[in-house]
Amino acid sequence: SYLHTNCLELSIYLGCDKFPHESELQQEWENNKESLLTFMEQIHRGIKGVVTDQQGEPIANATIVVGGINHNVRTGR
Repeated sequence: SYLHTNCLELSIYLGCDKFPHESELQQEWENNKESLLTFMEQIHRGIKGVVTDQQGEPIANATIVVGGINHNVRTGR
């Protein structure tokens, strides 16, 4: 999805058991809570903002190109 629509979706599996038994969920949470929260904090990294014209108006469908990265990003409407 990300490469084609700039929509980031994630599926995270802790092992081969996609649907652990209910009795295992509390321990799985305790084992992985800090890692998950640290991972979620990473959303604050990177460059964020609004592409605007000289009058400060947002530019729809602007293409953002970063040197050395072979994946352009396009702004929304």
